[in-house]
Amino acid sequence: MKKTLMSMLALALLVMTGCQKTEKAAAESPVLSIEGGQVQGVTTDIDGVTVFRGIPYAAPPIGDLRWKAPQPVVAWEGVKVADKFGHPGYQSVHYPGGYTTEWGYGDESPYSEDCLYLNVWTKAPGQVDKKLPVALWIHGGGYREGWGSEPEFDGQEWANKDVVLVSINYRLGVFGFMTHPELSAESEQHVSGNYGILDQIESLKWIKKNIAQFGGDPENVTIFGQSAGGGSVRTLCESPLARGLFHKAVIMSAGGLPTATQPSRPSRYAPISLQDAEALNKKVLDWAGLTSLEKMRKAPTEVIHTLNTIYNGANGTDIFMPMFPLVDGYVSKESFDDAAVNGNLANVPYMIGYTLNDLGDMGPGIQLFCENRDSLGAKAWAYEFARPLPTDGRENVLKGAFHSSDLWFVFKSLKHCWRPWTDGDWALSEKMLTAWTNFAKFSDPNGKDAGVWTPCTKENPKFMLFKLNDKDAEASEMGEPIK
Repeated sequence: MKKTLMSMLALALLVMTGCQKTEKAAAESPVLSIEGGQVQGVTTDIDGVTVFRGIPYAAPPIGDLRWKAPQPVVAWEGVKVADKFGHPGYQSVHYPGGYTTEWGYGDESPYSEDCLYLNVWTKAPGQVDKKLPVALWIHGGGYREGWGSEPEFDGQEWANKDVVLVSINYRLGVFGFMTHPELSAESEQHVSGNYGILDQIESLKWIKKNIAQFGGDPENVTIFGQSAGGGSVRTLCESPLARGLFHKAVIMSAGGLPTATQPSRPSRYAPISLQDAEALNKKVLDWAGLTSLEKMRKAPTEVIHTLNTIYNGANGTDIFMPMFPLVDGYVSKESFDDAAVNGNLANVPYMIGYTLNDLGDMGPGIQLFCENRDSLGAKAWAYEFARPLPTDGRENVLKGAFHSSDLWFVFKSLKHCWRPWTDGDWALSEKMLTAWTNFAKFSDPNGKDAGVWTPCTKENPKFMLFKLNDKDAEASEMGEPIK
């Protein structure tokens, strides 16, 4: 009994110490006045870097706001201590193996439709005249999973390089991209879907209005994302609604322009018309008795999320309800590929690349995109990440320079990973972090002055090759032309 009591006291002391640490950390950060109210951040592992976790950037898209464009943030009273990340978008449970083992999920908030939260890492909270460059990170996950506070996305190293890093959660899957005739009918624009993209655009508007409070420059914003996050960047670069809200773009592992051997998008994300998507989704919802907007919006989250699977199981079908960005004539006027050829993409500097063992050989399509930009008198830098990640011998883990393997390096978040990194990995990570933050600062991954990484052009179609050499020291070099 005495031993149990002592253990309880020790636990209570530990909790109290943790609370005092949080309060002390919060006290060291200035109180900022932003859209919705006042907010205060907490310290990070790096001295001088403050993080603001879980700031709402729009109203919770629940109830009557399900499947509507993001609405103004709900104001709060008092000072919000931003020490906890917000809910990830609602998604399927992640089981051990593959990416779950890679990223070490487990500390995130519960999945929820109430997911429109962002996070800010900065060295200059409250310094409105500092005007540090800003980078908005858009997570991947097939438009159906993931969140902006995954461990590999730790933004403190970006902030330590004098870039204000913002990461977001946005609506996913059926909640972020479902089209339906009745949803289109109630819309002023007579379209539906693309709610997840509208969330991303809303976060850019939030940056425009609020980021100066965090020491950031709203006139120097880079958007970057990987996989479906890179696909989102592609959509934003085409969308007229995002024009002028960002000034540079980085597309990671999301393809380039289509080639004979590599289509622009995987088959399950192949283009489909808004009308065909509406008809397909209506068929599934009608089968479930969700025949009106009122019924659709009152249906439980779990029912809506699993409906596609339930329908297929009951009918012996293999229907894939379209849950990804569509050309709707409002958010998106034309495909990224067509916009590139027609010269209608945002006229900003681009960085674009892939990993050696990515989802297909993206190299030729990326080179084609860079040559297209070159023909328009614009610059694009291309790269390939070719470092096979080291393993510790465990089974059923991702191997090679797999899709997403570069994320540990771009964020220099290796300390959060179980892998046995070498000194060369840390050197490679520093090189990549420096290149990405240089691009955010100067529109050039080399920095203020020209360097070894040259734009990929028709005359000089070279990619920057990020790898370790035999001596495990030199971290990168220019690769030969892809074709």
